[in-house]
Amino acid sequence: MVVAPQTRSARLTLQVMEVAPDTTALRCLDWDRERFDIEFALENGTTYNSFLIRGEKTALVDTSHQKFGDRYLEKLWDLIDPADLDYLVISHTEPDHSGLVKDVLAKAPQVIVVGSKVALQFLSALVHEPFQTKQIKNGDRLDLGQNHTLEFIMAPNLHWPDTILTFDHGTETLFTCDVFGMHYCADDPFDSDPDVIAADFRFYYDCLMGPNARSVLSALKRMANLPEPKLIATGHGPLLQEHIPDWIESYRLWSQEQAKAATTVALFYQGEYGYSEPLVAAISRGASKTGVVVETMDITNVDLQDIRELVDAAAGIIIGMPASDSTCQAALSTMLAAAHSKQAIGLFEVGAMDSEPAYPLINQFRDLGLTPVFPVIRVGETLSDALLQEAEEAGTDMGQWLLRDRTVKQMKSLDTDLDKALGRLSGGLYIITAQKGNINSAMLASWVAQASLEPLGITIAVAKDRAIESFLHVGDTFVLNVLEDGNYQLLMRHFLKRFPPGGDRFADVKTYPASNGSPILADALAYLECTVISRMDAHDHWLVYSTITVGRISKPDALTAVHHRKVGNHY
Repeated sequence: MVVAPQTRSARLTLQVMEVAPDTTALRCLDWDRERFDIEFALENGTTYNSFLIRGEKTALVDTSHQKFGDRYLEKLWDLIDPADLDYLVISHTEPDHSGLVKDVLAKAPQVIVVGSKVALQFLSALVHEPFQTKQIKNGDRLDLGQNHTLEFIMAPNLHWPDTILTFDHGTETLFTCDVFGMHYCADDPFDSDPDVIAADFRFYYDCLMGPNARSVLSALKRMANLPEPKLIATGHGPLLQEHIPDWIESYRLWSQEQAKAATTVALFYQGEYGYSEPLVAAISRGASKTGVVVETMDITNVDLQDIRELVDAAAGIIIGMPASDSTCQAALSTMLAAAHSKQAIGLFEVGAMDSEPAYPLINQFRDLGLTPVFPVIRVGETLSDALLQEAEEAGTDMGQWLLRDRTVKQMKSLDTDLDKALGRLSGGLYIITAQKGNINSAMLASWVAQASLEPLGITIAVAKDRAIESFLHVGDTFVLNVLEDGNYQLLMRHFLKRFPPGGDRFADVKTYPASNGSPILADALAYLECTVISRMDAHDHWLVYSTITVGRISKPDALTAVHHRKVGNHY
């Protein structure tokens, strides 16, 4: 049943139809959307799909984008009385799928929200009201009655850390949210003509799934235990039913190609043990900034062969110290047996009293010839922001170490006339300083320019793998310290040093606090207090635009230190 006229001129429309027995799709068609996140310039709009499954109990799989608000909710409550909705399955918490969760719970407070542990944590911060939950793990089932038994497949990093897939054994429908989706808006709700949508399917994979190719392969491996689906109910674009084996095989082949080419970090941990999960998230975030692929694996209920295969494929290994039990001992023994001398290694404690000791293990890996990249991360009684910063910077150090040969090769191979000409673009010398709570960071910068007069604004180009990048998101504040010509060498040498993860950038440097809380360098020629307004993706850098709130100069007649390069392909 179509409840709104489907014309290309309509901006927002809603399509409702039965797609399997007792299964209704609510497809919100966003015809004219031109951009999705920073990756996508959309040519064909997009859709946000959610699904209603009716057994003896009723489950809603995902909601929709907030822009469809009243339109979506009115149709949902036409289809079902709010009092009769039993479950809300959250495939992941990205706002285009969870944007109306709070509204659904306000109307149907009895609903039990089903999702991964991470998803439920994210939702609690989104909803700000208590709600009933059911945390699921891989292979868990939920019986709705009338032959509708839902089985859940964990699919972390596709493309959010909390992603799950849901398989209805009664209809053999696989609900996948972003996986197998595409940004394509059309009247036809199915993949009737694969040639028409093939390019969008591949582009979507390349942007969202390709960077996590090993996670795709892991999800496909878990899917292999299920019957072949008769319908793949995606969260974006057409539903897949005509050419399912071809779409799945494409994901497999593309991911195998990507996985072979990628530099991978294997990150092992024990779920729900100590502070494992927030530390894993911080380390993963730091390593991913460098461009390496981070493959996380919870060793609690994993096949030892999976551990062996991941260690064998990884260039770097990071381990969160697990409990001292036979299962974890077997996992660690498998890692030691599979590791080889060309790999890098890093360990972190998780704050649990009965965990394996880290230093004997790091020595065992060192004896095998592996290179420790960062000191063991030690956890005290509490998990502080400073410790999470240390973990993120340790992940970045691992990624940079693994890609060091590529960086050197790039520097040597691009020394052309073009690079020499580009190098003649001079810039001033500045030091960016930032403070958040009790953590801080700093960076020597030269790619700085005034960008606007009303309001007064500047741009700074910041490499994506710099530690300070995490301090320069929209709404953050910082200080731009201007260095003085002839009086900058000591500060430049200090801030060019490679600091250990969590190291104090301001040790032995005289500072005083700005009104925004960030450090001002006492020996700077001038300083500007800034607030980040926007960020633009510039491939290997973020171009950060900020407005200026306060500025002072210490020596009106002095000049800014200037940086000259010989080539423009590195700094």
